Amino acid sequence: MNDAPHTARPRSRRLHRTAGLVVALFTAGSLACGTATAVPADQPRSAAEAAGARVPHDPMAAVAQMQPSWNLGNTLDAIPDETSWGNPLTTKATFDGLRARGFRSVRIPVTWFPHQSDTAPYTIDPVWMKRVKQVVDLALADGLYVEINVHHDSWKWIENMSTDHDTVMARFNSTWQQIATAFKDEPRTLLMESVNEPQFSNATDAQKTQYLRELNTSFHSIVRNSGGRNRDRLLVLPSEETNSAQHWLDDLSTTINSLHDRNLVATVHYYSFYPFSVNIAGGTTFDARTQKDLTDGFARVHDTLVAKGIPVYLGEYGLLTSPYSGVVERGEMLKYFEAVNYEARANGMISAVWDAANDFLNRSTMQWRDPELAALIKASWTTRSGTASTDNIFLPKSGPITAQTITLNRNGLRFTGLWQGDRRLIPSRDYTLDGDHLTLTADALTRLAGNRAHGVDATLRVRYSDGVPWQLNVRSYDKPVLSDATGTADGLTIPTRFNGDLMANVESTYADGTAAGPASWTTFQSFANYGPDYSANTTTVKADFLKSLKDGAPVTLTFHFWSGATVTYHVTKSGTTVTGTAS
Repeated sequence: MNDAPHTARPRSRRLHRTAGLVVALFTAGSLACGTATAVPADQPRSAAEAAGARVPHDPMAAVAQMQPSWNLGNTLDAIPDETSWGNPLTTKATFDGLRARGFRSVRIPVTWFPHQSDTAPYTIDPVWMKRVKQVVDLALADGLYVEINVHHDSWKWIENMSTDHDTVMARFNSTWQQIATAFKDEPRTLLMESVNEPQFSNATDAQKTQYLRELNTSFHSIVRNSGGRNRDRLLVLPSEETNSAQHWLDDLSTTINSLHDRNLVATVHYYSFYPFSVNIAGGTTFDARTQKDLTDGFARVHDTLVAKGIPVYLGEYGLLTSPYSGVVERGEMLKYFEAVNYEARANGMISAVWDAANDFLNRSTMQWRDPELAALIKASWTTRSGTASTDNIFLPKSGPITAQTITLNRNGLRFTGLWQGDRRLIPSRDYTLDGDHLTLTADALTRLAGNRAHGVDATLRVRYSDGVPWQLNVRSYDKPVLSDATGTADGLTIPTRFNGDLMANVESTYADGTAAGPASWTTFQSFANYGPDYSANTTTVKADFLKSLKDGAPVTLTFHFWSGATVTYHVTKSGTTVTGTAS
């Protein structure tokens, strides 16, 4: 991932790509077993080998042993130093904890240019090289497979090949000569990846194909000729931008086949369908088009690479927003993470979650931050979990309560019951099931709502024959109320009574109906432009949105809520002053 800090919490990703380039894909590795590779007689056993790590001769089986995988993101790839983006120093406890959580491999992104001379011979600071090796050795000693790469260098200098080809190639070659030499005696549980998310500015597709093929083949030659265990180490080659578009996959397949080397691994990344991943253009749900983006992309990777015996490592997967940002609604997010890991398995792929800063594992304790999300992801490594059309049932604060129906997503499983804590709800009396339609009765919902306080009144669990139960919240609500406010172009904070409801997305238009906001192509701007704070009872309209508005031109904001309620609000920017008016 191309990451850079935007705020005090430096996990935010800086995306050097357009919306159409954010769709990527991933991985593969048969689950077959293989014969362990013997340690050559002239080379002593490494710490990793002493810990029991053995790499099968069959590269598909070797990559399969890496499942599941995790990224030590925003750490050795941070700019300029390891802790610059808010993560603590990596220690033995980091990998002890990773192994204890069930992970079998770790991708360690490394950005080299801040620790490297800018001119020939592009010498890497030996102190930095020593630190990278120390971290790698700690992971290897824990019996983990490890992958290292050239990471943010991709958009800091490698992308300039079209205008500075020879310099880029010279620096790239020197960089890998130094890395290959430093790590040549590490066990084969260490993999090397040529370049992260390769991209080339001011270049045609044909040029991009040429440039990436040059980089990948030069990397391959340098590492293979550097001696030691590098002669048959697993080497990882990416597609253009690690994207799953068919022509990029075809180019990667052609390059791999031309090298006549069985110990090669392909890599792609996946951050979901762009509108869903950032909640823009109405992409609020894990709907059919979002699911199709996932299944079609993985099928392309499988058919182009895996089916032809080329193992694939999903080097990164996740969303382009934090799981805790509220940009993607929680239930929709859970559906995505369940599906992406299942589809990876179904297509013979290995998945490495991108963890920038405590999104999944707390770096200080190496415990899962979110037990529910953790349980679902862990279950998805081996089985499926059932979900449903929603994780919230909204009930009006006052007036009669009527029966409500949700649709079960069984994912091949059997529905086995509906529970509140350790109490099983009674079929017919509390709910009925007609095919995949689960209807909660008015009497049951009235009981569950209790005194109908705003927010979650009861939590149910939909249980299936396998996997993790689906959580279903029964919520009471009134229509939200937004109040008048004054702010600046740096931010407008609107007093908001959410009244138990949850914001889904926001439509923004000028008086003539055209889109207002940074994205001119849609009236539904990225949800990150609006920050609902349910505990503080505020909604903050962010600077990026406000600064993009025409001066003196009123904008109508239509706030859409998950209950189905909508609230209209008006915003006008005049110079540096912004006023907000409730309808």
